[in-house]
Amino acid sequence: MTNYQNCGVNTLSSFKIYFSTKELPKNWNEIAVGNIFLTKEYLVVLEKVAPKNMSCFFIGIFMESELVGIAISQFLDLNKLESFGERDKCVKTAVRNFVFKNFCSHVLFVGNNMLTGKNGYAFSKKIGETQVVKTLQMASISIRKELKLAGKNIHITTFKDLYSEDIKEFTIPEFKKLYQFSTQPNMIFKIESNWKTENDYVDSLTKKYRDQYKRARKKAEGIEKRKMHLEDIIKHEDVIYDLYFHVAKNAPFNTFFLPKNHFRVFKEQLKDQFLFYGYFLNEQLIGFNTLIKNGKIMETYFLGYDDTIQREKMLYLNMLYDMVAYSINKNFEKIIFGRTALEIKSSVGAKPVETFGYIEHSSAIINSKMETLFCYLEPKTDWKERNPFK
Repeated sequence: MTNYQNCGVNTLSSFKIYFSTKELPKNWNEIAVGNIFLTKEYLVVLEKVAPKNMSCFFIGIFMESELVGIAISQFLDLNKLESFGERDKCVKTAVRNFVFKNFCSHVLFVGNNMLTGKNGYAFSKKIGETQVVKTLQMASISIRKELKLAGKNIHITTFKDLYSEDIKEFTIPEFKKLYQFSTQPNMIFKIESNWKTENDYVDSLTKKYRDQYKRARKKAEGIEKRKMHLEDIIKHEDVIYDLYFHVAKNAPFNTFFLPKNHFRVFKEQLKDQFLFYGYFLNEQLIGFNTLIKNGKIMETYFLGYDDTIQREKMLYLNMLYDMVAYSINKNFEKIIFGRTALEIKSSVGAKPVETFGYIEHSSAIINSKMETLFCYLEPKTDWKERNPFK
């Protein structure tokens, strides 16, 4: 733990950087209430099974001696990755990879790079958000100094996954040098209050998308979906990882890969709040998806599948329908689908919500060209939004 008193935000504020969850204040979860991704239980998962190129820091914000805010920060060393993603083999991808390796390989995130959505910080009513933002900027500077002492010079610092209502809190002098960017949208599925069953959802679709639903369900005949418990995850761990890694390495872009035991530890730590569903064909595991209960919000997590069977059986689309059905049946209010596979998620009813961030390069020259550089850092996907509802 590193302690910083009177950090310059005002005479009463301070922050502490924790390097282990064992150091966190006892009342940490009182601030994290409402977001599972800031609780000690989830942070322990990160501590135990984070990607091998990731280091995590936990930030406590204090007014005098009282904890009033919490945050997570992550350092990623992209030099430790063998690949950023193998799907798109083109000149632009090659240029992007060169830029990353040579100018952007050490990245500090204020937020959680493994998730989509505002999961980076939380605070009590005793401190304002602008005050929190200023303190987090000071904390990021201190973390960069800590890493430099360890021989790791940060190239890029970024504050990620902010929504439009958050932007005004960042329009302050401390962020003047940072470039504001917009990423691919977060796909969010709103569950209507009058939907009580999966049939209610299907009835709300236009004929075209009801036909899509029926076709996908028919294609999946013969596949058995099973809720998998800890012992099942352990038993199938090798196959699970192969299915995950196949999807991950064929994504257009990656900054990390999960370790093999990630899902096992996740289930051990979060128990019934972490759901793992396997899809079996002739008793062989051919795919899986994972969900995390976050209050009244259902968060989708990582998945994997055999691509040849996925195409034939429309497995991915069926997984999306299963997530929708489960969330309706269990009275969740919305599903966070994330920022991949935008068009197919749109076809089941998810809507795009624009997300923003701030980014700064340690080189003043490169930072002045950040708008141009960012085109290579954040690959854009062309897609068409669908509206499946009547």
